Amino acid sequence: MSDYSSRGRARIGVLVPFTNTNLEPDMVLLRPDGVSVHFARMGGYDADEIPDEDQMAGLGEADLDGPLGLLLGVRPDVILYGCTSATLAHGPGFDRDLAARIKAQSGAETVTAAGALVNALRTLGCDKIAFASPYVASLNDVAIAFLADEGVTTVSRADFPEQLGNDGQGALTPDQVAALARQADSDAAQAIVLSCTDMRAVECIAALEAELGKPVITSNQAMMFQTLQMLSLTYASAGYGALFERLN
Repeated sequence: MSDYSSRGRARIGVLVPFTNTNLEPDMVLLRPDGVSVHFARMGGYDADEIPDEDQMAGLGEADLDGPLGLLLGVRPDVILYGCTSATLAHGPGFDRDLAARIKAQSGAETVTAAGALVNALRTLGCDKIAFASPYVASLNDVAIAFLADEGVTTVSRADFPEQLGNDGQGALTPDQVAALARQADSDAAQAIVLSCTDMRAVECIAALEAELGKPVITSNQAMMFQTLQMLSLTYASAGYGALFERLN
């Protein structure tokens, strides 16, 4: 008998930065039975440059007609804009406008990675966070300012000790990500935010929450959470943190 557990309930379309190697596996890990996930790759930045705020601003401003048009071939119910820093680099207004433009062009509900972080924190009632990412320090500054504009105060942070290229960000192991989260944490933080769709943070969530005693929010987890909220779908599997428990 054929196994149809991977399709039938809903379709999610995801716009992925063209060098990203971890968003797709994470979405497959996070999707509930009956939900299929479909991807199109987008450009607008130089793969060989350090992904700083200028590079990521370029991605945010890139023309989406090509990849979005291809993605619409599967008639997705929800479209995810799968880069956190591309809209963090422009601010909350740009992030909301981008989501509105994608929705208007596609007819599908739309989730951005940056907006999903804010939605997750509001769902959990957390407005004081520890922040960590593989970004350069100046892009972390921009990200923290974005969250401040949305009413979220960063009380502690961790910058990665060296500048990472696109390949380097994607190559971080879950153990390295967990170490960065521990470095960022403080007693004043109500939650830990691990920002970047190309960072293997989803695999760390359960262990970090058990160890640190507070919610852990990652870009990819937050995007799937908001998507399932929009689709009014529950989630039976454990392991993806206090945020996903709100779906039960």
